[in-house]
Amino acid sequence: MNHEVRKVLEAVKDGGMSVDEALLKIKTEPFADIGYAKVDLHRKVRQGAAEVIYGAGKTPEQISGIADTMKRNGQDVILITRLSPEKAEAVSREHEMTYYEQPGVGIMGVFPVPDGIGKIVVATGGTSDIPVAEEAALTARVLGNEVVRLYDVGVAGVHRLLAHKEEIMDASVIIAIAGMEGALASVIGGLADCPVIAVPTSVGYGASFHGLSALLSMLNSCASGVSVVNIDNGFGAGYLASMINHR
Repeated sequence: MNHEVRKVLEAVKDGGMSVDEALLKIKTEPFADIGYAKVDLHRKVRQGAAEVIYGAGKTPEQISGIADTMKRNGQDVILITRLSPEKAEAVSREHEMTYYEQPGVGIMGVFPVPDGIGKIVVATGGTSDIPVAEEAALTARVLGNEVVRLYDVGVAGVHRLLAHKEEIMDASVIIAIAGMEGALASVIGGLADCPVIAVPTSVGYGASFHGLSALLSMLNSCASGVSVVNIDNGFGAGYLASMINHR
């Protein structure tokens, strides 16, 4: 059953929410048409996670308007991805927001208390992969997960990764983020007993083809249990990891 609907029903069962309050929460309008956007108000009920604002290509005014609509309809935490510093500054004049410049992520509201079944480990091959990793880590935290960061543990010095075997074996899901040849995902996949989500990054020299080399390496991983998202898609990895961690 949908995670959000289950929480509503459990709240009714425990007496923390009335039947009328539960009905109101489930029967909200499916979307709000504000002209330039149709804000999906039912996504959290359908999928367990509310709509996220993709900042690239939107004006600050559009981002603020979408956020206004979300807030009016009860969304407590709003995640904005691919948000430039210039847009973040403009949006912050209209809304209280924490901006993380390195991954280009804005968050309105506070992180929820983690309610996943375990921990999500976010590991990177190098320091240059951290912007993508932080997008994944912040997404996972907004969606109610405990996150463990293991940064700069790539295969060029594999002893750095092996020093964290306890965290790897204790994870519910692992996100492996790497550019260059993307070997980190295969190495972690050979150590872990949980799902591994590989994220190729556009980090690397010419023949890495802006992440294509890492993408193909990860798709061809010989380690079982490794899946792959698109190049630099930290958000997609964090979202998928959260879904796995809430099953």
